[in-house]
Amino acid sequence: MEFGFTGEDEVFRGEAREWLAAHVEGASDRRSWERTLGKSGWIGLGWPESGYGNRSATLTQQVAWAEEYARVGAPSRSGHIGENLLAPTLLAHGTEEQKSRFLPPVAAGDELWCQGYSEPGAGSDLAGVRTKAERGADGTYRVSGQKIWTSLAQEADWCFVLARSDPESRRHRGLTFLLVPMDQPGRIEVRPIRQMTGTSEFNEVFFDGACARAEHVVGGEGGGWRVAMSLLGFERGVSTLAQQIGFARELGRVVELAVATGAVRDSVVRERLVRQWAELRVMRWNALRTLGGSGDQGAPSVAKVLWGGWHQRLGELAMLVRGAAGAVGPGEWSASAPYELDESQRQFLFSRADTIYGGSDQIQRTIIAERVLGLPREPKGGAV
Repeated sequence: MEFGFTGEDEVFRGEAREWLAAHVEGASDRRSWERTLGKSGWIGLGWPESGYGNRSATLTQQVAWAEEYARVGAPSRSGHIGENLLAPTLLAHGTEEQKSRFLPPVAAGDELWCQGYSEPGAGSDLAGVRTKAERGADGTYRVSGQKIWTSLAQEADWCFVLARSDPESRRHRGLTFLLVPMDQPGRIEVRPIRQMTGTSEFNEVFFDGACARAEHVVGGEGGGWRVAMSLLGFERGVSTLAQQIGFARELGRVVELAVATGAVRDSVVRERLVRQWAELRVMRWNALRTLGGSGDQGAPSVAKVLWGGWHQRLGELAMLVRGAAGAVGPGEWSASAPYELDESQRQFLFSRADTIYGGSDQIQRTIIAERVLGLPREPKGGAV
């Protein structure tokens, strides 16, 4: 089950490959790279032709771009949250004024976004958010509360926040989807979370009366749950295929390691390598089936369960083929930098979170069971 690329698609692919080859080496910081992409019209390919500063591309052309981007090892995107999550949500639920205000800066790479969903007491259980949004007499909302695991918050200009605007409401009722500017000193504090990899991709974000304008409510007051669920449906699409190009590159490195260390002579290791390759093919077919419109409402959850466990097992396999050497870092220990990690060690440690972030495996399996298989709903709260 493969996409059939037309001659026009291949011309588009060639253009993408040529442009990437000419610009990737000159990429400096990630914000400048976003502007470079935007200037050449590579942001927002999946949007309809709308006059918001983007060029439009067919689904197969979007796949071609995503694959070429991953294949050349281009810089990780700091604008993907605005392009792939916020923009489709505004196109589906936003007012014309909101689209005209926020989409052009995303397409140009000028404004970066982060996602204010998860909280310390409401991670996978998104309906349990407690961040408050109180509307004043002038119509301005004051947002107070804490969000966590917020990717790119330290770089973002804006944050879309799911907050409780009705203090008497429970669960998914009384939630509002707000667009909040991050440049509010004294009202918004971002604290990086240091991970066991030594890096800090995620952050805690504290809101203390942060302002959000009434015209920056998406979907109306109290309509936040519907908008939030719609956004999550956009989270896994064409980018899944690009992710798999990266996975294939990582698998290739593990195979090379297995050959170099002699681990490939072990029949168990060989079997695991072949299984990783086969499962990666299954993930591709599943992604193509979903993009082709043959998937069901549980397809995003199936995809998440597949790739989360697969990537975690690949990290474990990378350590296995390295043997004892995998436990030793490449650099000298110091007080300022307690340890360094090479690529496969970082992959192993970071992949421990793959089955948790973006919706834990338990939550995804519950969604599949209840919404696809029609099994009885899981009881919420109370004694077991």
